[in-house]
Amino acid sequence: MSKPTEGPVPTRPPLWRNIVVIKWVAQLGSLIALVWLAYVLITQATANLRATGIPFSWDFLGEPLGVKLSEGFNTDPESGLEALSVGMVNMIRITWSGVVAATVLGTIIGIARLSSNWIVSRIANSYIEFFRNIPLLVQILFWQALIIGVLPDLTPDMEGSRWLFASPKGIAIPWLIPQAGRWQYMVLLAVGVVVARWTYKKRIEILEREGRETHAFGWATGVFLVFLIGGWFAHPIAGVLGWLFQALAWVAGNLPVISFQWLMGGLSLALAAWFIVRYMRKLRSPAGMAKLTDDDYFRLGVAGFLGIVLFFFFVSGAGEATIIRVMGRSLTYKMNWGFEPLFNFLATKYDFSGGSPLRFSLPEVEVPTNFPRYASDAGNSMTPGFVATWLGVTLYAAAFIGEIVRAGIMAVHRGQSEAASALGLHRAQSLRLVVLPQAFRVVLPPLGSQYLNLAKNTSLGIAVAYADVVQVGQTIFNQEGQTLPVFIFWMAFYSSVSLFLSGIVNYYNRRMELVER
Repeated sequence: MSKPTEGPVPTRPPLWRNIVVIKWVAQLGSLIALVWLAYVLITQATANLRATGIPFSWDFLGEPLGVKLSEGFNTDPESGLEALSVGMVNMIRITWSGVVAATVLGTIIGIARLSSNWIVSRIANSYIEFFRNIPLLVQILFWQALIIGVLPDLTPDMEGSRWLFASPKGIAIPWLIPQAGRWQYMVLLAVGVVVARWTYKKRIEILEREGRETHAFGWATGVFLVFLIGGWFAHPIAGVLGWLFQALAWVAGNLPVISFQWLMGGLSLALAAWFIVRYMRKLRSPAGMAKLTDDDYFRLGVAGFLGIVLFFFFVSGAGEATIIRVMGRSLTYKMNWGFEPLFNFLATKYDFSGGSPLRFSLPEVEVPTNFPRYASDAGNSMTPGFVATWLGVTLYAAAFIGEIVRAGIMAVHRGQSEAASALGLHRAQSLRLVVLPQAFRVVLPPLGSQYLNLAKNTSLGIAVAYADVVQVGQTIFNQEGQTLPVFIFWMAFYSSVSLFLSGIVNYYNRRMELVER
């Protein structure tokens, strides 16, 4: 019997042909090239600014702005940083309210597009074609011109309260004015939301286990109403949180800084170790540990590297200076930000005093001189810039959301609606209980993109003098000449908002995805 011949012994390929080496070198080379390009651009820009007599600096954040803002929580800021914070809050006001309104309106428009009623379907289709095909900037300018050019002027004989005022000075509507007890009331409402959610989940578990109707939504709504109504009278009990915030303020202001340094450094190492251990456990199967790929080694290496870098950062002098500012033991560009002033502020808000949490207020026109104006402490007055920007971005985004919702509904198989009808559900129940929950599983990713577009499109408010972060930043670099720092601030802020919104959408997208065996 002949002995089988052995094949050639496999040899390791040379480094220049090894796919692992090529992948790592390409990634590290790209990273180094990107860092080098950023360094060259920043260095050249700094040199050019210095040559023009305007060196790159962040000092404008602590210098007085010298102008008043048209609206915001502080229209007379003491520093550039405070002015930018007012602009950020103004931008967020439009973003969160616009996202909610555009989602509701877009969902209604998307459902109406599929209506069997010809008039309803044509109206929805006309809305989408009209608002989607007109540039957003034109729409914002149109709403601004409509408010200023069509609405009647305020006159002294309008002095007093009404349910609605509409004039070139803006629109004023009734509003709930926060009172001293709102802080305690908000805590009880938050507890009510948590308890209502827990009640809903428990009733659903009973439904799935026993198969009987448990009225989960009704139970959850009832629990929340108990906190909503009862909290109106019982909110002073949340004053115990004032003691907690006083203790936290003492800790932030009196413990040695080095204790926080070692705490943060140890926490960085612990988080890196936790990620590595958790990742390795995910790769483990009943048959044993799976073979690690190059990407796995890269993730584990990056996690360990970041943990070590953060540890040495926090225990160094730079970490000490950072912690001093974060704790609020020194001013940051004339603003007393940090944990200690934050906890002291909250300690003053949470006490055992009673009082109404909210006060209903009608808008009011006052005439302190010959020129009437909206009263700042009555109702909610919205400037023309706010109204024009809000209407523009909301109606524009709702048109795209309507098409996304329509496509999501059409992606649900027709058999789902037929099965719901066979079970005795009418059209509205079928849509609410069967079709829309499945449609939003398809709709959510493109919906997140529209939310990001809406947030970034608020920057067009600069065309109608709305005091958002872009308009405030332009005022700053017109006065200080610090164009590059302001642009860096803008990019960092809008990137943070976009990452926050995409994180929320991705979280719910993971929660709604189908779980396969």
